[in-house]
Amino acid sequence: GKLGRYPPWPGKIVNPPKDLKKPRGKKCFFVKFFGTEDHAWIKVEQLKPYHPHKEEMIKINKGKRFQQAVDAVEEFLRKTKGKDQASSHNSSEEKNRRNSSEERGKQPAGEEKRKASLSEGKLKKGTGEGKKRVSSVSSERGSKSPLKRAQDQSPRKRGRPPKDEKDLTIPESSTVKRVMTGTVAGFKWPPSVSEPVKDSDPHFHHFLLSQTEKPAVCYQAITKKLKVCEEVRQILVLMDFPYHEEDLQLFQSCTLIGFLGLGLMGSGIVSNLLKMGHTVTVWNRTAEKCDLFIQEGARLGRTPAEVVSTCDITFACVSDPKAAKDLVLGPSGVLQGIRPGKCYVDMSTVDADTVTELAQVIVSRGGRFLEAPVSGNQQLSNDGMLVILAAGDRGLYEDCSSCFQAMGKTSFFLGEVGNAAKMMLIVNMVQGSFMATIAEGLTLAQVTGQSQQTLLDILNQGQLASIFLDQKCQNILQGNFKPDFYLKYIQKDLRLAIALGDSVNHPTPMAAAANEVYKRAKALDQSDNDMSAVYRAYIH
Repeated sequence: GKLGRYPPWPGKIVNPPKDLKKPRGKKCFFVKFFGTEDHAWIKVEQLKPYHPHKEEMIKINKGKRFQQAVDAVEEFLRKTKGKDQASSHNSSEEKNRRNSSEERGKQPAGEEKRKASLSEGKLKKGTGEGKKRVSSVSSERGSKSPLKRAQDQSPRKRGRPPKDEKDLTIPESSTVKRVMTGTVAGFKWPPSVSEPVKDSDPHFHHFLLSQTEKPAVCYQAITKKLKVCEEVRQILVLMDFPYHEEDLQLFQSCTLIGFLGLGLMGSGIVSNLLKMGHTVTVWNRTAEKCDLFIQEGARLGRTPAEVVSTCDITFACVSDPKAAKDLVLGPSGVLQGIRPGKCYVDMSTVDADTVTELAQVIVSRGGRFLEAPVSGNQQLSNDGMLVILAAGDRGLYEDCSSCFQAMGKTSFFLGEVGNAAKMMLIVNMVQGSFMATIAEGLTLAQVTGQSQQTLLDILNQGQLASIFLDQKCQNILQGNFKPDFYLKYIQKDLRLAIALGDSVNHPTPMAAAANEVYKRAKALDQSDNDMSAVYRAYIH
């Protein structure tokens, strides 16, 4: 099969859904990955302990999404450590109270009574006090389940305890060390209680944590129920490993992805899909733009119809309503490749009427349709931090989950087709109007003899402070209008938002005023510059 590599990624072992069968012939665990919320069956040999491999993992992965995953792990560790310390503290207090009570309850007695007491104490040590130590799983590798092996370790009946037990102590600093020892890299079941706790991984307690619904797996709860393995989950790392087609099924579905349109937004989206291991076929009206992605592992589609016919889910991200319609309805267009079960996701920012028309023709051919315009810019697209607004086929929305997680930081499902288009236009109307106001304020500061930099510093210290405000003001101050969001597209969105208001007889005077300023900027040949170039409409 095709050979490739996945980046290391932090995750934790969880219980699989009851109706999900484990792959045959493979010793693997069901893993939930931090930051993406994806789940997969992962082979044992491809899992490593988190803490010892953390630095290696960070060196390989540089994206913001990965950093979010690491932050989620660290936050999880901090919370669990706090719960564990509280549990240990409560356990110590309970033990002290019990010892104090025993001391007060002692009464003078003869030598015979002391012998009887001593004999009883030895008996408790061999039986009842065994509960003060965690009865962990037998080291035997039999066919018994982990839980069964744990239950077989129930306290012994009367008799002498094994010699190895008498000096065994349980550290109170970590729930983990009270539960298991050993390294996760080999995923060995914990040694029996008769084996001394030694040579354990010094980092072990940092990544092996309880994942029950209880506040914490406290000392008493574990020792009473003796269900050690049922209480324990591992935090670990899926390390960089070679895969063949059978391994690909363990990490993600083998869904074939198509992508049409490699503009500012589409290019970043495709790059992130490839980084996450998806198989992507690309097409662009200007074929040269496909070359870079072919080098990164993408496949080339000759026409939109070919891409749709050979892929399970095809995404499209083009400039405007006309381009969106031409892509679907034109020669060798999307519609010609649609067959029953084929899926089409339009990520273009268009009006509700256009997206509704496209949905109708796709569904009429037996296809499935989802609109999913994105809020963001080129930088956010490159970083996989877009906000996705989706509407239409709810099942298709869920099928796109791993793709949306690769390209965005969050997604919203807004119901029936058309809702996402309306919401996206409103979002961009607010953004475009705000950009025009920023430009207006900076030019007013200049003509009245005020420092534009000082104005920016003041704004950055106030309630309007934002990454957007700072970046766009910096563009203006530096005279750098390299496109991050084309001015012509924000003007298009303002125009469509105004039309949306007209369709329901709702006034949009602020958007209308901003739209006029952008139209003037377009007349000054600023269409292909960044939206911040609207500033030039005020200085000419």
